[in-house]
Amino acid sequence: MLTQAIQDYLKAIYKLSEHGHAVTTNDLARELKVAPASVTNMMKRLSEMNLASYASYKGVTLSEAGCKAALEIIRHHRLLELYLKEALGYSWDKVHDEAETLEHHISEEFEDRIAAMLGDPHYDPHGDPIPSKSGTVPPTSTTPLSSLEPGMNAVVQRVSDADPEFLRYCASIGIIPQAAICLVAKTPSSQTFTLRIGKEEHSPEYVIGTVVAEQVFISHSALSSAL
Repeated sequence: MLTQAIQDYLKAIYKLSEHGHAVTTNDLARELKVAPASVTNMMKRLSEMNLASYASYKGVTLSEAGCKAALEIIRHHRLLELYLKEALGYSWDKVHDEAETLEHHISEEFEDRIAAMLGDPHYDPHGDPIPSKSGTVPPTSTTPLSSLEPGMNAVVQRVSDADPEFLRYCASIGIIPQAAICLVAKTPSSQTFTLRIGKEEHSPEYVIGTVVAEQVFISHSALSSAL
């Protein structure tokens, strides 16, 4: 059985590699808040276990076995987030830390039971994809809200869960997965976006900044010009 530390590293490597670039020791040190020397030691260990391929100054990539293990722990985490929200009433800004603790300790039977209870879901409360039992990952959007132009409609697919305060703000104005939005105006000089949130013509309008707009991702298929 893999240790908690190894699982944390595999998950971090997988998530960082989703951005399409080689994962360096400095990337991992920042992500996991550890010293670069500690990362180097763990990379050597992962290589010895055939979970990753590591070369100094070239970064690290997961092996097939390492990728499978990473997806399993990510599945645990995101299923737990949804379970905490749907079954136990946690708000979406509090599920991450709880899931981070629990993800290492649930059995495969418990994973199967909560997945069945939740209807074998494809996405967690923030809209991030939940890997399937077989290791396939549902499609997800990488298109930020900031890419919209005035008059365009979209549907929110996912919201960055890196900051609980950010999640609370988004929830307070209705920016949650599956929310319909329309970009009313875009002001480059002040880096602000005026949004109408909701399907009705008289739905509330809000002004958000670029920092928010770049951490909210929209469905590709939902992009269209407003009538």
